[in-house]
Amino acid sequence: MNYIRLSKYFVTVFLFLVLLSINNFCLSQVTADSTSKDSLLLKQIEEQMKTTPPPTTQQPRSSLSFNPDIGVIGDFRGSYISKGQKNFDLYLNETEVSLQATVDPYARADFFLSFGRDPQTGKYGVEVEEGYLTTLSLPARLQLKAGRFRSAIGRINIVHPHALPFIDMPNAYVNYFGEEGLKDEGLSLSWLLPTNAFYQEILFQVTSGYSEAPAFARSEGNRLLYVGHLKNFFTLNDNNTLELGLSGISGPNDSARVSNMGVVDITYKWKPVKLNTYHSLTWQSEFYFNHADLTDNYSMSSFGMYSFIQYQLAKRWFLTGRYDYAQKPFDKTIKENAFSLTAGWYATEFSKLEFETKSTDDNIDKRFYQAWLRWIFVIGAHGAHQY
Repeated sequence: MNYIRLSKYFVTVFLFLVLLSINNFCLSQVTADSTSKDSLLLKQIEEQMKTTPPPTTQQPRSSLSFNPDIGVIGDFRGSYISKGQKNFDLYLNETEVSLQATVDPYARADFFLSFGRDPQTGKYGVEVEEGYLTTLSLPARLQLKAGRFRSAIGRINIVHPHALPFIDMPNAYVNYFGEEGLKDEGLSLSWLLPTNAFYQEILFQVTSGYSEAPAFARSEGNRLLYVGHLKNFFTLNDNNTLELGLSGISGPNDSARVSNMGVVDITYKWKPVKLNTYHSLTWQSEFYFNHADLTDNYSMSSFGMYSFIQYQLAKRWFLTGRYDYAQKPFDKTIKENAFSLTAGWYATEFSKLEFETKSTDDNIDKRFYQAWLRWIFVIGAHGAHQY
């Protein structure tokens, strides 16, 4: 009996040990499998890290790059005018191609080719709207520009028309400089004054004389066109800025004599830090004072101005109201008054839609009305415009 009990006890212990061994074996297999899987996963991650390079931040353009930034801007329009036989029209007003790049550490080059439409014939022509070289490393805060460029007069002459908050140009601006503005071939030297209280820049330009500006002409002799501009920019606070500019122009006119002009521009901007995506306001005005010598004993003085207010209604909606007053540069008895309103929907930085209506009255013809629809679209690279 004792032997039988001992045998039963021995068998019980033996079975317990067998079960315990089986359990330990299973646990070791699971652990081994898990360790094996973890090791395999770790090995795969290590292989991927070896084959895939780490992400790098985009570096700025090297000064030795030979590939220019290329951009294309389209300006499609529909128009209406109340006078004349042809009241409605649809057309591609202009295609602008820009080529911009750093030449070397000392200069950069900017070219703007315009494929524009002649409003009289409807045919398209090609011209170099701007093409200039700008220095990057002159001492004493100096910068030199050489080539064909837009003259530094006021605020809107230096800006390409597609970037303006209205479609047509102010009457006074057109009477003095034409639809395309004053642009010419020559040299431009600017100096950034070492002032700490505010931004101040003096600029002097000498050019050949633009032949398509009503107030000025290209001389057949040795007379050149001279432009001087003083820019003063004040940061009033985090939300408000003020810019005051003074320009002077002297050059030959169509009467083979000299015209002198003074221009004053004032720009106030409100762009709140907390709401700058949804609300902003710009008030900008320019005043033109022109004196033209027409004969040895006769001269003519004339005046023109415009003023507009642009208010940002929402993130993509802008409303611009403008008033124009203009006299003719060679006949100040002709006076024009105009009011316009432009609504703009800025879809993205690459496209915008604008609709403008305008009423014009002068002391010669009866009042007439105009309207435009403009669609601006951009592909490729295009640099930011001046603030």
